[in-house]
Amino acid sequence: MQNVTMIEKVPKVTIKEKNSIFSFFGDLKFQKVLNYCTDNYLYWDKVKYHSAPYNPKEVWVALSLNRQFNSNSVALGKYNFRYTVTASMQKYLHLFDMQMGGTLPISAIPNTADRQYYLISSLMEEAIASSQMEGASTTRKVAKEMLRKQENPKDKSQRMILNNYQTIRYLVEHKDDQLTPELLLNVHQMITAGTLDSPEEETKFRTSDDIVVANGVNGEIAHVPPKARDLPELISRLCFLFNEEYSLERQKVFVHPVVKAIIIHFLVAWLHPFSDGNGRTARSLVYWFLLKQGYRFMEYLSISRIIYRTKAQYEKAFLYTENDNNDIGYFLHYNIEVLRKAADELRAYLERKSQQRHYVSLFVQQGLNQRQAQFMVRLDQNPDDVITVKEYATLYGVANQTARSDLYELVKKDRLQEIPLNKRKVGFMLKN
Repeated sequence: MQNVTMIEKVPKVTIKEKNSIFSFFGDLKFQKVLNYCTDNYLYWDKVKYHSAPYNPKEVWVALSLNRQFNSNSVALGKYNFRYTVTASMQKYLHLFDMQMGGTLPISAIPNTADRQYYLISSLMEEAIASSQMEGASTTRKVAKEMLRKQENPKDKSQRMILNNYQTIRYLVEHKDDQLTPELLLNVHQMITAGTLDSPEEETKFRTSDDIVVANGVNGEIAHVPPKARDLPELISRLCFLFNEEYSLERQKVFVHPVVKAIIIHFLVAWLHPFSDGNGRTARSLVYWFLLKQGYRFMEYLSISRIIYRTKAQYEKAFLYTENDNNDIGYFLHYNIEVLRKAADELRAYLERKSQQRHYVSLFVQQGLNQRQAQFMVRLDQNPDDVITVKEYATLYGVANQTARSDLYELVKKDRLQEIPLNKRKVGFMLKN
């Protein structure tokens, strides 16, 4: 959690006000207002402006009771949280299952070269956005060039992005592993290597209680994480929650995997187990958990890119939970919307690629392989691009020798021209 703007406290409600509100539940107009506030998981600061023609506090009381009656609970040691899965959440969870689970075949991304290119691009986007949220100041273009060229990072910002990229790739390769305190430390170390003021903090859970999350407007403390002495037990319970198929600590009931992943995201940030890098670590666990649950297309989504665009809402979702009796529903509602938008972007990509298939197939018919055909379509869209053997290899996930063979074959076919970049390195671009 980061510094955010101040939000209003929820109003105090008396027993008398709770009892009086039941007379409104037969009012269809009141029910319509209540349904809107429920489906959008509105906090008090928004309920006030969506209550007309009723008294805002009356709507808030009814909303709170409705959530209480329909709430689910999550326990992490002695700490208790609650949430409600609304009708709109259920709708988006169903759509996400349909799109990102098993019903959208991998063949929807046309070919191996295309899949590899988009996968690497998505991992780059995720790494860049997640790092930018934590203060990395480089641009997407510079960061992508660094990753594609496999260059050593030039500063702390580039190091953060490279760490994120390598960590995500590691988690993809280890999706069958279980979460342990040791693996959590390993993930954190990979994400923060060379970026913390105190390097020794990379390899251990925090041992201090002087870390708080403060309000960015007036310095007011917004969140005090649990005591450092309690972290070993709480992290052990977090790992159990992560690994156990059906349980949310004391609940032996099924919990939708996406809901559970978002709860894990929240709890890692709430525990604040590290001196720094908590947000990056939490988001990487969401990505990893959903891959483990069979959401194969998670590899192609960039969640942090959506969160980065709506960072204020992301931060407010934490504060809403903190200010409304640990109701994680605010954070759940926000992140389900993030996943929906990320899935929409993937679907839009597939539609664009479907339109490009014709052009790729034409190049294939002219004797090019799938990588070369995809590359020629890419150059047609970006005619001034210059690419090296190393970049091509990274872009399409092949060995340098294969990349060199592809590129020189395109030179031989008079598609590309070779140009010197320095005394030892050459690049390739469209033939004039």
